Amino acid sequence: MTQSNTPAGSKDARALPVACLLGPTASGKTAAALAYAAQQAAHGRTVEIVSVDSALVYREMDIGTAKPGVEERAAVAHHLIDIVDPVDAYSAADFRADALRVTGEIVARGNVPLLVGGTMLYYKALTQGLNDLPSADPAVRAQLDADAAREGWPAMHARLAQVDAATAARLAPNDSQRIQRALEIYMLAGQPMSVLLATPSTREDEAARYRFVPVALEPSERGVLHARIAARFDAMLAGGLVDEVKTLRARGDLNPNLPSMRCVGYRQVWEYLDGAIDYDTMRDKGVFATRQLCKRQLTWLRAMPERIVVDCCAADATAQAVTAVAAVAAAERTGG
Repeated sequence: MTQSNTPAGSKDARALPVACLLGPTASGKTAAALAYAAQQAAHGRTVEIVSVDSALVYREMDIGTAKPGVEERAAVAHHLIDIVDPVDAYSAADFRADALRVTGEIVARGNVPLLVGGTMLYYKALTQGLNDLPSADPAVRAQLDADAAREGWPAMHARLAQVDAATAARLAPNDSQRIQRALEIYMLAGQPMSVLLATPSTREDEAARYRFVPVALEPSERGVLHARIAARFDAMLAGGLVDEVKTLRARGDLNPNLPSMRCVGYRQVWEYLDGAIDYDTMRDKGVFATRQLCKRQLTWLRAMPERIVVDCCAADATAQAVTAVAAVAAAERTGG
């Protein structure tokens, strides 16, 4: 376990330290969070988990999101899970407002908040504030979708490169969701997303009450995590992921362009059910997409010099993570 001396979040010594257990897919976040909650319960302290996951917010999406089960959620209170219908959007701004509200309520109850997840954009929005980005516009998105259907997403990527080269350079030519959002922002704001994101944001709000401390589960051996990812996706398929997506499709109000259906696993199964790919290809694409997600998550994490790093490949990774999170909570109790 390694730790930086750089403080996280607010520099105000009076700010309340809040541990944030972060990590890529299949790194063991849930196991560590539940183990920490059990440890604290043995000492008479109640932990409540605040999910930092853009897929877990959706109802009816349980298998492909590896949503905590009924028993896990009965043992420890979980927040920001099953709060949005899959047809609806949920933004980083929505998360920030909800997470700050829920964290405040947990503290007011005298309990211990623990943030857990891997959606790094949510964590960045929470800890650094939000830049002044325009909200989604259905008309603009419909126009971009129509253009993409005619020209293809690689062509849209080339279009983005003409107006926002910095953003285009970090996106794959078929990353439709992010290409669309970057083009939408340019069309609505008249400025590149990269410029807007570089504009300092403010945190003169409830977030200043807290000092968010990231405890990061990261792999010392990428191959170990890749093997876990493959086993995890296979388990989801065996557990009924295809039937889950069939049920979602049968609603009649969902489509593959919605953020919920763009989640890793759901997009690939939807494509399979459309008959565009066979089962084995769907499985391979799902594993590959999860690995790409993991890579992006690790890139975000490694840009946080203040994080406390736990090797998720270590035999005692869960115990190390519990120790790190407990140290954050102990600092809160001692005022350090």
